[in-house]
Amino acid sequence: MMFWKQIRYSFLVVTFGGVLFVLGKSILAPTISYRTIADSFVFPSEVPLPGWQPLASRSLPKSNYEFPKLVAGRHYRYQQNGLNLDIEMRYFTATNGDVRIFIQQYAGIAQSLVVHHQKTGFYGLFARQQRAYLSACINRRGSSTVTAEQFEQNRYLYDISLNRLLPWLLGQEPLRDKRCLWAHLSIAVPNASSEAAYRDLEKIWVSWYNWWNPRFPKP
Repeated sequence: MMFWKQIRYSFLVVTFGGVLFVLGKSILAPTISYRTIADSFVFPSEVPLPGWQPLASRSLPKSNYEFPKLVAGRHYRYQQNGLNLDIEMRYFTATNGDVRIFIQQYAGIAQSLVVHHQKTGFYGLFARQQRAYLSACINRRGSSTVTAEQFEQNRYLYDISLNRLLPWLLGQEPLRDKRCLWAHLSIAVPNASSEAAYRDLEKIWVSWYNWWNPRFPKP
């Protein structure tokens, strides 16, 4: 009986010591930053898109905005039957996921969005000067989002979980992943009607999202 008590006591001591070590490390050691991780991220020069011919892509310039924190960006162009498609991708490491703010800062457009939802998640649509636009934030976990509220909900639903608790305590990952791959698609509006252009963009968006979602930069 005494033997088993000693075993149990030793086990408790070891467990308690481990907990103290992990907590001490999380407090004293600096938590890893996604900014550090992301410094090595480079957008590919070409991304396949079914039914569309890729044209030359180019890097997008960095910005001086502290929030959202832009790491990298790239402008992709495609063509189909004489119709041009433009897709701008930007990678943020610190953001609240508000796509409307992204558009205002990086496209210079103060525009309200009509938010839609399908299996990929949420995305916003709007038309301006004979072009139709689709814009959304691709998340590391959870579906795509448009508003800060949707982005925050993803953080609580998918980031705060037991399997991510230990990496956070060890300082390997932030508990809440505030990164976003912002996709901003645009296409010419045929015959001054945006509905057909919206349908084209929604079809393109599914393929684009499905290609990028599993390739989201990982820690």
